[in-house]
Amino acid sequence: MEEEKIRKIAQLREMLEERTERLEVELDGMRTLLSFINELLLEKSFRRAEEMVKPAVAEAAKAMPQPPPPKERVKTVPLKTRAGELLANLYVEDDLMRIAPAPDKRFDVKTPPFTAFLVQRILGKMRDRDQELVREGRMMPEEALSYDIREEEDVLQEIMIRNFHPQRERELRSATRWTLEKMYEKTQSST
Repeated sequence: MEEEKIRKIAQLREMLEERTERLEVELDGMRTLLSFINELLLEKSFRRAEEMVKPAVAEAAKAMPQPPPPKERVKTVPLKTRAGELLANLYVEDDLMRIAPAPDKRFDVKTPPFTAFLVQRILGKMRDRDQELVREGRMMPEEALSYDIREEEDVLQEIMIRNFHPQRERELRSATRWTLEKMYEKTQSST
């Protein structure tokens, strides 16, 4: 009887440790993104962020809430500029995320901030964190995040991210959209 209680307590402790680890990873990602956003705000404007957000909040409040679409096996999320121009489509199926640029867009992988921000700071750090968990025995190797960037003559064709874990989806989506938008702006200003 006493052994059963101890076993259940040990299981609860293990569940709490796993949950704490997932929350720490998510918090680390949020801090990274927040830091980057703060740098961007300082660089682009001296206006307070609250003043810049107010018009968007007012518009969102006017919009009628719509019921969520029926669950599909593959979720498609369009990644658009602030002006509404399609940059890429993000496809999510289970623990696989695929990002494909819009057919009319050509993103050179050498254009900043692709490598420094998206590849090294976001994807690389997530992969490194998972590898650390694997080394500690807290994650199976096949559960660790991995990614593959397919390009042809330096033009981005596709980004495949495996084992990204649902709590990372939003961060990956935001970071990718922001990166592609900055790359697109740089190509527009150079033409």
